[in-house]
Amino acid sequence: MSSTPSPFRLAVLDQSPIAEGSTGAAALHDTVDLARLADALGYERYWVAEHHGSPMLAGASPEIVIGRVAAATSRIRVGSGGVMLPHYSPLKVAETFSTLSGFFSGRIDLALGRAAGTDPTTAFALQRDRRQGAPDDFPHQLAELLAYLDDGLPADHPFARLARTLPGRPELPEPWLLGSSPQSGIWAAQLGLPYAFADFINPAGADVAARYRAEFTPSPRLAAPRLLVAASVVCAESDEEASRLASSVRMAITLLYRGQLIAVPPVETALRFLADEETRPASGLPVIPTPRRRLLVGAPATVRRGIEALAAEYAADEVMLVTITHDHAARRRSYELVAEEFALGDAAREADAA
Repeated sequence: MSSTPSPFRLAVLDQSPIAEGSTGAAALHDTVDLARLADALGYERYWVAEHHGSPMLAGASPEIVIGRVAAATSRIRVGSGGVMLPHYSPLKVAETFSTLSGFFSGRIDLALGRAAGTDPTTAFALQRDRRQGAPDDFPHQLAELLAYLDDGLPADHPFARLARTLPGRPELPEPWLLGSSPQSGIWAAQLGLPYAFADFINPAGADVAARYRAEFTPSPRLAAPRLLVAASVVCAESDEEASRLASSVRMAITLLYRGQLIAVPPVETALRFLADEETRPASGLPVIPTPRRRLLVGAPATVRRGIEALAAEYAADEVMLVTITHDHAARRRSYELVAEEFALGDAAREADAA
């Protein structure tokens, strides 16, 4: 085990995975349990995701989960990874996260995404007005939301007074922008926002990160660029055991790309599925291509090398780990092993002392 803290911080992204044979309710309780562990281990922040209509992920209401997680922890920053803004009124999001900030001063992050977090039919079902599809006006939504937080609407704007009525003032969340494509990085740079790139979705984001840093415009909220990269990680006592555990997420992602949504399968089911996939060419069955995703899998030293390489590739200030296994105990152990390898507890105690 290494005893050397890293030059970058480590954080957790929890998508509240639902294991086959379990329930969404159990997954939500597992999220709170994992958050308590991450808080104790010394992780920097804990973000929960937003997905709708999924048998695999229970995180449909991040704002509710954030409140529960923040109440169950004491030190760690808690936030959204992220809120899918196209589904919402900017004012409602500002009020909700202002309220959370009023309860949990200095601990709430509001990371915002442009994606739907679901399929088109479910996205349409989420709309209040279904006479037509929702407009693609994310930049305007984002500008309005930031103006509420900053009290930056022009005095003659019809909504100007609403910024001053946010219930949690003077406490405010820290806004972030999420992305997995170049456009999100451009917006984050223009607006002077911290930026989180989803490498676990698109493992080709180093150029996006570099452009964000190069084009960053300082803002009242952030003087210099701050970059977080989110990575898919499964860590276990050995490389072999980690590879075995990771078979569950490999199967789920493979089927996701084929339009088949499933709960996180047991390891043995996933191993059989992946073995069958490998025999497709020899059996004459059609080979179905799956887009490449980066997955850092192995024993603690192996995973550390992967995380350090990823952080260097992105010049990241922070690496956020998303871990999906069928067994919740294995997921807990994965985060424990990484925290031990990076000496997170020592780093957290030093920060608290400082």
